[in-house]
Amino acid sequence: MFIIVGLGNPDEKYLKTFHNMGYIAAGDVADKLGVKFKKKECESYVAEANISGEKVIIARPVTYMNASGRAVKQLLAKYKTDVSHLIVIYDDYDLPKGSVRIRPSGSAGTHNGMRSVIAETGSQNFTRIRIGIRDKEVNIPIINYVLSEVRKEDYELFVSACRRAADAAVAIAGGKAVENVMTEFNG
Repeated sequence: MFIIVGLGNPDEKYLKTFHNMGYIAAGDVADKLGVKFKKKECESYVAEANISGEKVIIARPVTYMNASGRAVKQLLAKYKTDVSHLIVIYDDYDLPKGSVRIRPSGSAGTHNGMRSVIAETGSQNFTRIRIGIRDKEVNIPIINYVLSEVRKEDYELFVSACRRAADAAVAIAGGKAVENVMTEFNG
């Protein structure tokens, strides 16, 4: 079983912000698998799906970004899933806008939500799918930028990036090797 977690902030005012790319991509995963977020558990909205007969949990934590790890830890415990079967999707300020990068492990970089996930799980050994949000033309503090809404002219770029991230998550949860998914989607 895999657990796919899209990081973001639960309030409607954050819905179209850069920091909610993970939430949006998790919604795309649910849409692709034909399921809805029907229940709230482990401080998350949760949808359950099956890929080739294997259960997949899709979650959107309601803990706010900087405490995302709390929800992830609860999900792993409830579903008795090893951290190696965790896929986290999130925005990444260090990557160019609209890009998608998959890594099988690694540090949190500049992302506080990922710092929380790593601290709470005690591991860096889980797959992360990062959606690049950096716009070199915008020069404001990171905290203001990540909480700002995606500009209209960039909307389709980010819709496409979130869909690619969702496709990558479904491929990995479906049994495709992370290295193969990296080759197909990174870029």
